[in-house]
This record gives sequence, C-alpha cells and structure tokens, in this order.
Amino acid sequence: MSVILDNPLAVRRTAMDLLARREHGRVELTRKLRQRGAAAELIEAALDRLAEEGLLSEARYLESYIGHRARAGYGPQRIREELTQRGLDRAEVEQALRDSGIDWAEQLHAAWQRKFSGKLPADPRERAQQGRFLSYRGFPLESIGRLLRGIED
Repeated sequence: MSVILDNPLAVRRTAMDLLARREHGRVELTRKLRQRGAAAELIEAALDRLAEEGLLSEARYLESYIGHRARAGYGPQRIREELTQRGLDRAEVEQALRDSGIDWAEQLHAAWQRKFSGKLPADPRERAQQGRFLSYRGFPLESIGRLLRGIED
C-alpha cells in the first residue's frame, strides 16, 4: 500500500521510517522522498525539523557508511568517491575519513589476505591481477605496491 505524501505529517513519518532502517544523508533522503511523490517544500521543512531534533545527522551517516564499507573490504579512495557521488561535501567526507580511526594499511592487508590467502605474487601477471583487485577496492597505489613487494608499513 502506497502512502500519499501530501502533508507535513506524512512526509515526516515516511522520513522517520527510512531513518529507522538505517542512517541516511540529507541528499539521499530528499531523493527517496521525492521518488515517493512528496513536494519539495514539504521535504525541506520536514528534514530541517528532523535535523534540529538530532534525528537526521550527516556526521552519523558518514560514520556509519564509512564503517560499513570498510568492514566490507573497501579502501578510502573508493569510499570517498561513493560518498561524493551521493552528494556529500568533499571536505566533510575527508574529515570523516580522517576521524574514522580506521587503520587503512590493516584494512588493505586484510582484504589482500582474504582474496589471495596472503600469497605474494610469483610473476608480473599475478602481481598485476592482485594490484588491479586492490586498486578497484579503493586502496592507494603506493600502499598496494609496498604490500605486494612484501614491505610492511
């Protein structure tokens, strides 16, 4: 059953339902409410009120998203790109990545260990394969190079 989002209460309730499932950024929540047919002025008013009440927080969203993606084996470059594509301010994303307390070298090693069982590449083809995988995951090339040469950070 579809809810008609033609009044402030319905928009607020739908926004709270979405936030109850997981943290959302303001841009993402706006997009979802628009897709459900809410008017722009109702969305802005509802989101402003939710932010004032502390129910909508970009900082919490960033922290949650970064932690989730890092646990899934993704590096800072990939996470940074995903968040900026979601409409978040690049400076806020950079600050959240710095404040996350995640040891990216350890994350790189864990992702490599899971995928390649800790086996250093035996030939250039294998080295390229491992490097491509880790680069796609969003880890810095210089860190990947050190890891694949067997040099610990």
